[in-house]
Amino acid sequence: MTLRQLLQKTRRVDRAFFGRPAAEVARELLGQYLIHQFDGCELAAKIVETEAYLGSGDPAAHSARGLTERTRVLFGPPGHAYVYLIYGMHECLNLVTDRAGQAGCVLLRALEPVCGIEEMQRRRDKAKRLHDLASGPGKLTRAMGITRAHYGVEVTRGPLRVRLTKAPEVFEIQTATRIGISTSQELPLRFFVKGNAHVSVR
Repeated sequence: MTLRQLLQKTRRVDRAFFGRPAAEVARELLGQYLIHQFDGCELAAKIVETEAYLGSGDPAAHSARGLTERTRVLFGPPGHAYVYLIYGMHECLNLVTDRAGQAGCVLLRALEPVCGIEEMQRRRDKAKRLHDLASGPGKLTRAMGITRAHYGVEVTRGPLRVRLTKAPEVFEIQTATRIGISTSQELPLRFFVKGNAHVSVR
């Protein structure tokens, strides 16, 4: 699929889509598309796995300790990117949700590549199979060319953006507990497309 074809089958998203509880947005992001256009590259992928973080009342959320320079975008208006580094090597992309001051967000955990696959493979040359290209938070940012330079950018428009499908596909959403955290692991806040080969952990 070309990016032009994808744009024809999708529509712009507005801030109202993100201005809702994180768990609700996390579910509805499944089957939607993340696009990144930069330096002549046109990359796009379907969102197939997400994780919700609930703000100050969620001990696992970065915002739980309050407003800091690192978390300031989480306390701002919805529809912006929160990108951070983990383990000193992997960058992760979150999308800010809820209302300003609430600090909810959704971590993108896995994508299914649809446009610019050769460029993604160049960026993720250790991935031997298509479904390994973006099957994890750190993998997908590397494949899509997303870095901490995208911290705070609006994802309703611009080079890095989410697009909503005009004709939603039918699939079953599976719910599970979150991964890779040391607290509140028991909360059922990870969502993924059941049976999709690109999901990080099934």
